[in-house]
Amino acid sequence: MATTTAGLEQLLMQRSLTDAQLIAAAETAADFRILPDATVIKIGGQSMIDRGRAAVYPLVEEIVAARKAHKMLIGTGAGTRARHLYSIAAGLNLPAGVLSQLGASVADQNAAMLGQLLAKHGISAVEGAGLSAVPLYLAEVNAVVFSGMPPYGLWMRPSADDVIPPYRTDAGCFLVAEQFGCKAMIYVKDENGLYTANPKTEKNATFIPKISVPEMKAKGLADSILEFPMLDLLEASRHVREVQIVNGLVPGNLTRALAGEHVGTIITAS
Repeated sequence: MATTTAGLEQLLMQRSLTDAQLIAAAETAADFRILPDATVIKIGGQSMIDRGRAAVYPLVEEIVAARKAHKMLIGTGAGTRARHLYSIAAGLNLPAGVLSQLGASVADQNAAMLGQLLAKHGISAVEGAGLSAVPLYLAEVNAVVFSGMPPYGLWMRPSADDVIPPYRTDAGCFLVAEQFGCKAMIYVKDENGLYTANPKTEKNATFIPKISVPEMKAKGLADSILEFPMLDLLEASRHVREVQIVNGLVPGNLTRALAGEHVGTIITAS
């Protein structure tokens, strides 16, 4: 079957949207990369923002300096306050969609605070429909702040195991990078990267400088530094085929990663 625009339209009019031939034809259409020169940076909520001034102020200074050479979309995590809300809401037997809304409110607060700290440098926080203005912000000041929680709300897909929303801020920031066709995705955490176990609780955990998603799944690294469902998104991605995890508590790490250096851990799609 032809995969021209007319051929694809004919299939769309005649077939189910789950038809294998239609899906194959649609897959041949190349995605347009909207922001190919930009990098998405996820600032951890619990790992960075919850640490307060000691962790956030140096990072703000690094972001301000880096924006002279790099275009950045800066997403915020939710952190400890979201976990407290999840605990209460789960105890009240509320569904995953409600927990998703609660988690989003905390990520929104963190975006607002980070936006205020960067305001005097002309870097703004945007939300919702404001994301449509991201190209303008990047053209003017090379940076913009957004809340990392994907806006699924009540439409959040429930986890098979519990009511905690499976797609949170790690996934939300990655989806922004992938859908905008950005050149890189960097996660700023409070560890040097990925380990064989949680280094905060396991003294014998071994650092992993580079690994693929299939390797992570084979090793069962569910208690990893990133949300595990985010790995499925990476594995299925078209544009962002790897992500990098850096320790934001080490000055200069973010700047080096933005420059293309291998800092911390790199996770590849395949």
